[in-house]
Amino acid sequence: MRETGIQPDDRRELTRRHFFRQAGFGIGGAALSSLLWQEAAAQATQRLAPHFAPKAKNVIFLFMAGGPSQLDMFDPKPALNKYDSQPIPAELVRGERFAFIKGTPLCLGSPFRFAPHGQSGAVLSELLPHLAKHVDELAIIRSMSTSQFNHAPAQIFMNTGHQIIGRPSIGSWLMYGLGSENKDLPGFVVLLSGASDPDGGKALWGSGFLPTVHQGVEFRSKGDPVLFVSNPQGVDAAARRSTLDALRDLNQSRRQETGDPEITTRIEAYELAFRMQTSVPELTDIGREPAAMHQLYGTEPGKKSFANNCLLARRLVERGVRFVQLYHRGWDTHGNSVGGDIAVALPRLCAEIDQPISALLTDLRQRGLLDETLVVWGGEFGRTPMNERREGANLMGRDHHPRAFTMWMAGAGVKKGITLGETDEFGYNIVADPVDVHDLHATMLHLLGIDHTRLTYRFQGRDFRLTDVHGIVQRKLLA
Repeated sequence: MRETGIQPDDRRELTRRHFFRQAGFGIGGAALSSLLWQEAAAQATQRLAPHFAPKAKNVIFLFMAGGPSQLDMFDPKPALNKYDSQPIPAELVRGERFAFIKGTPLCLGSPFRFAPHGQSGAVLSELLPHLAKHVDELAIIRSMSTSQFNHAPAQIFMNTGHQIIGRPSIGSWLMYGLGSENKDLPGFVVLLSGASDPDGGKALWGSGFLPTVHQGVEFRSKGDPVLFVSNPQGVDAAARRSTLDALRDLNQSRRQETGDPEITTRIEAYELAFRMQTSVPELTDIGREPAAMHQLYGTEPGKKSFANNCLLARRLVERGVRFVQLYHRGWDTHGNSVGGDIAVALPRLCAEIDQPISALLTDLRQRGLLDETLVVWGGEFGRTPMNERREGANLMGRDHHPRAFTMWMAGAGVKKGITLGETDEFGYNIVADPVDVHDLHATMLHLLGIDHTRLTYRFQGRDFRLTDVHGIVQRKLLA
């Protein structure tokens, strides 16, 4: 035996000491782990009473993925038309980094006419004749800005308050904080239309580090509205109920052993899916709406369209769904192809959304739902005042522009018929009332009765919130 200098009795004593010391750590670690799991489980099902009386109960967020051109829709700049095809002032763009513009940037005037509308005199492009009828209900924000100038990070930033995937989306934060008013439907629903899915992917409606019960649920236009919501062939409702009961018992047993909050999420997801088998088909069958409603929206049941999604959004908030988000893709008008030429693409895109949005506002107002629903419109950033002319293309196109763009809000608690903010004569920089993404989120939460600094979730040893350490409620937007 190798000489160790430790006698057998000493070795036994060391072993005993080691056992009790390690056992103590193990018992303490197990207790600590149990406490942490209990805390996490409590957070998984937490519901916060509003911090103060809310003005809004629900949100419909109309997200124009790709970056709509504010300079051709909401923020007219006569100087751009005056200096069209001439170099933009060098001091504006010195040291600027663009996504695609090369060489000396040239001014690009808008090919579309603008006119004031309503008692407020809000100025809109000729591309939006239906929305123009509602300007006295809108709060138009011409002074939005973001820190991101590429699509995916900018979309993730606008939806989660952070440019890197992994943070909860605003809809998930609302579900965590307020929950849903309909036990038979998801509280956070996502509807997609347009040329393709958003660049940011499912991270835009993910729950991040929040329990997955709070993530958005995508409703589809064809086939099952929600994947796997229908029973397989040969399985009836009674068999499905029996199967779910057995799964619930097994999951509850496992949850008691581990305290894992995701097991609670799993149980709730199975139960919600069972209830959705009845509620979702009825909800998504917009063919039940009267002919006059289809004429108002321009809907065609059975087709994938932004119009259909707008009508479905009304049906969702009518049933108490907390957060409905419509993504309409295709607004990336670089002018690097005929299809992306502003003169071609924008009339088509605006025709796709203008009537449905007008119908949605009309429909919500007539049903008394606009008084409790916050409607938000916008994209991840705006477009440059200069023509991109990628590879010398002789087309009209604008590059990504995070410095200044336009969004609007309407509905519950929003001041009506105002235009907030101002950009310089070229529409390049904000010169009055700046509003950034965190400010927008703080204001939206405020309208829902939430103090954005108090809606937090502890993760990896620190408290996180949607607005991080930023965000100022824009009281000029509040009624």
